[in-house]
Amino acid sequence: MTTRPLSVAIGGLIAMAAVMGIGRFVFTPILPSMVDALSLTKSEAGLIAAANYLGYLLGALAGATGLVGGNRRRWMLWGMAVSVMTTAAMAATTSPSAFMALRFTGGLASALFMVFGSALIFERLAAAKRSDLSFVFFAGVGTGIAGSALLVAALSAAGIGWDGQWIATGGLAIAGLVAIVWLIPPAPGDTPPPAPPGGSRTDRRMIPLSIAYGLFGFGYVITTTFMSAIVRQTPEIAHIEPYIWVVVGLGALPSVAFWSWVGRRVGNPAGFALACLVEATGVTITVLVPDPAAVLVAAVMVGGTFVGITAVGLFVATDLARGSGADPRRMIALMTGIFGIGQMIGPAFAGYVAEITGTFTAPSLIAAGALVIGAGLALTIRMGK
Repeated sequence: MTTRPLSVAIGGLIAMAAVMGIGRFVFTPILPSMVDALSLTKSEAGLIAAANYLGYLLGALAGATGLVGGNRRRWMLWGMAVSVMTTAAMAATTSPSAFMALRFTGGLASALFMVFGSALIFERLAAAKRSDLSFVFFAGVGTGIAGSALLVAALSAAGIGWDGQWIATGGLAIAGLVAIVWLIPPAPGDTPPPAPPGGSRTDRRMIPLSIAYGLFGFGYVITTTFMSAIVRQTPEIAHIEPYIWVVVGLGALPSVAFWSWVGRRVGNPAGFALACLVEATGVTITVLVPDPAAVLVAAVMVGGTFVGITAVGLFVATDLARGSGADPRRMIALMTGIFGIGQMIGPAFAGYVAEITGTFTAPSLIAAGALVIGAGLALTIRMGK
């Protein structure tokens, strides 16, 4: 079957929008309504978010250790199907324990999608000599965030509660699943051959890269999980809460293309570091400058970096894997797992500290510090032989 690169890229965009933009991040704009309606505490909200990231971590580790393998398209579709179904199912309960179980399962599925889907999309585009379209795949995150945020804002304005918001956004994600079955058809290379001898070798430069990626996971997730709640509880900026997550999504749309361009000019590790510093600034502004214009700029800074950093980190890992003869899928899974550790700790830590202090200021500033340290580690990485 002839590879259709544009179809593959657009299918990847829709899949990322459904699994990541909606399945993973729609919790942020819906959370304030859940807190109000169900009297969830900050600790409970943090644990529900952390459950999703724990599932993501375990799914990534399963991909890294070879516990799951075989046909990449099949695993990608199964991961997407479970992710979108658990998203819609959030409307069926009011129990924090059930929320955690659903978010855990969705996180596990989304990691398998990310590991196998990324490898599948990258390889098909490379085979068609259109690796330049990789940014379209990652733009799906911002597309899903912005689209679902607009939908949640419209539903909220119409008086539809948190449960209706989960059903509507879950239904939108399910429609995406139907679309990619057609856009990304089966192909002979979907089941890769066994890794060649020596494929388990790991480049030493993966150590600082992995630590930086984990710190990034911790540093970005507190703001992206609680931004809507932070805005709602700050009187000076509460009126922009319906729009703040839309702005994050719009900022994310061009971020991979932009940071890929930066990486081509200064090197991907330096681009990774610069993006981390920009994001750290945005995270800091969010909690220290209660001004509507400043917080909207901060939303652009956060949205315009976190997807770009995710992508650039995986680009560096893939380059190092190819240089050392390792399996790129294993390297992507390893990076995803370490990233998952950071983002699992972040929400639980932030919720606990916010419960004690009454605000998200302290955990957000610690997250900004983690991003700065990650930037420093990235700058130690030298590409090439």
